[in-house]
Amino acid sequence: MKFGTSALALCAFLAACGSGTPFNGKVDVDTGTDGSTGASAIPEALTNDLKSFSYDPASETLSITGITADDSAFTAAYRRRPGLDRNGYEAYTAQDGSLDRHVTAYVKDIDGTRAAVVMTGGQFEQVFSGAAYSSTSYSAPVAAGAQSEGGLVTYAGNYVGLLNGSGSGEDLEEVTPGTDTAPLSRQAAEVTGKVVLTGDFTDAAVAGIIYDRKVTDYNAAGGLDPNSADPFKAANIALDNTGIADDGSFFGVASQSDTPVGEYGGIFGGLGATEVAGVIHAENHIGIGGSGTPIEYGAFVLTQCGQPGEDPICDQPVR
Repeated sequence: MKFGTSALALCAFLAACGSGTPFNGKVDVDTGTDGSTGASAIPEALTNDLKSFSYDPASETLSITGITADDSAFTAAYRRRPGLDRNGYEAYTAQDGSLDRHVTAYVKDIDGTRAAVVMTGGQFEQVFSGAAYSSTSYSAPVAAGAQSEGGLVTYAGNYVGLLNGSGSGEDLEEVTPGTDTAPLSRQAAEVTGKVVLTGDFTDAAVAGIIYDRKVTDYNAAGGLDPNSADPFKAANIALDNTGIADDGSFFGVASQSDTPVGEYGGIFGGLGATEVAGVIHAENHIGIGGSGTPIEYGAFVLTQCGQPGEDPICDQPVR
């Protein structure tokens, strides 16, 4: 995917770019972009360049297929980078050499419900990116159309995203002093946030919002400053109301101020839909002028409110 060289009032940002048991082992997640069809196929708007990922939370290993120009033409084994972890999502990176493209990936799993997002740093005015999700088991809290209690469920937790702009760069391979920066890869910038999602299983519909969004590598003025106490605040992204399929998957429009900026999708997991995993793709959504195209892919894996490990926001007064 190609992008312009100036963007956002993050002035340096784009300019710098140039049914199963609980999951406790390795699972291969095929995005369905190889020509397969059906409910299990993840929409191409979300997977983009990503063909599959294989993740083992026990050994903390991640392999990814389909991100062009990482360190393998086929499947690349990424290296664990705990220092880059954000918001409870594990970080993995790949870069074969200092002149090769750098790749960042984030992944999270809750009992077999998982999502991953991956993006290369900008090099030669291009980035490659995508996101995917899956679950190993699913049943709805109530049947669609049922009038019994328990059909309306809330999920909450953290979000992580990657942007097609220069990040902090601390994971890049060293280069010889004096090397021209023009041919070098950048490291993708990161976005953190929170998500609240409502699943209405009686009406088979889902909607939500990604809020408290921050570009952690930049300060409030838009300057590259990974240690800023006041990071750049990005606008919320609404996850517009959309249907839930029989297998627990969903796909809908991501918007800001009722204007579409991209797509989101995901899948519920667990008996009674105790978890949900999803991803988003958005463009031209960080609105502070500029001629470039900001592009973001992100992921969320959330626990149902009322379940062990629920997010603190779930603790609300009840009637």
